[in-house]
Amino acid sequence: MPLGPEALQAVWLTLQLATLTTLVLLLIATPLAWWLSQTQSWWKGPVGAFVTLPLVLPPSVLGFYLLVAMGPAGPLGQFTQAMGWGLLSFTFTGLVIGSVVFSMPFAVQPLQHAFESMGRRPMEVAATLRASPVDAFFTVALPQAHTGLLTAAILSFAHTVGEFGVVLMIGGNIPGKTQVVSTQIYGHVEAMEYAQAHWLAGGMMLFSFVVLLCLALLKNRGSRVLP
Repeated sequence: MPLGPEALQAVWLTLQLATLTTLVLLLIATPLAWWLSQTQSWWKGPVGAFVTLPLVLPPSVLGFYLLVAMGPAGPLGQFTQAMGWGLLSFTFTGLVIGSVVFSMPFAVQPLQHAFESMGRRPMEVAATLRASPVDAFFTVALPQAHTGLLTAAILSFAHTVGEFGVVLMIGGNIPGKTQVVSTQIYGHVEAMEYAQAHWLAGGMMLFSFVVLLCLALLKNRGSRVLP
């Protein structure tokens, strides 16, 4: 059998991690992207740079500082211990937190671009019709930014599936607990189990191709509906 129980368990854990991370990211990134697209505040530059930081930071650096923050002497670790939750490092919850931080720009940037491309006119029209800002956001802004929302979801999911450095630093490679597909491929290569590594790596390549194809189709569709 090409994929044994341990490999299937890693695939299932990867899908769980990517799905949960994507949902959390959309909840956080949507209002953040809206604020970045609308604000004229001086804070727009620093906040935008902070959100984009994972794109230029080595994953090992980001993973190291997240691990320190979650550790017994870190601020997050002290908080979770005080709340009776224990430490989040080397747990699935820790992986979710690290994945959300690491994939944040892949959710924020497509949404921010979609909101900025919309312009201010639709919201001004909604205001003249006495729609509240919240109503206008949900009935006007979000529907018009649906392509950006789908792009953010696809990129966030795919980027989480392909994570390696951050998940290895935060979660290690514990089978059934923190072992995802990328870290299991690494484990197979270390053990010179190339046949198993080929099956998982080939699946990742096929998945990546499908993601890029979906993004291309979304881009073409978006260009057709634009005036």
